[in-house]
Amino acid sequence: MLLVHFIVVLAPLAAILVIVCGVWPPARRRLVWPTLVLAAVITVLTPLTTDAGEWLEKHVARSAAVHTHTELGDTMIYFSAALLVAALAVAAVHLREREKGSSRALTLIVAALSLAVSTGTIVQVYRIGKSGSRAVWGDVITTTTGSAP
Repeated sequence: MLLVHFIVVLAPLAAILVIVCGVWPPARRRLVWPTLVLAAVITVLTPLTTDAGEWLEKHVARSAAVHTHTELGDTMIYFSAALLVAALAVAAVHLREREKGSSRALTLIVAALSLAVSTGTIVQVYRIGKSGSRAVWGDVITTTTGSAP
């Protein structure tokens, strides 16, 4: 279960850093390498987390909510991989700026890519987390509110 919390915290953090590095050159100069490492770590942790979720699904009562959560969790690898690609693109822009000066068009394309991929990643982490909380707490909340006097 601890792995889940790493993804819940680190994926949105990395996504925000990719956006910041993609659109703000001073941040890119300082944060591009830690951001790239963080995106790579998330890409490695994601399959480990989904494997833990698959194990958990086999050891809890079957429900539509648990199934939905597992299915959404399985999609996270695509978002993690896309985030890594976006971080690599930001690093490439950084290297190009250092060597040849920046191409405004390339920088804008990478900034747009960073914004789109990072926003998608944050939204997907939210969707997965929301479905997980419904899977865990949905029956408890329904039962509690249903039994109130």
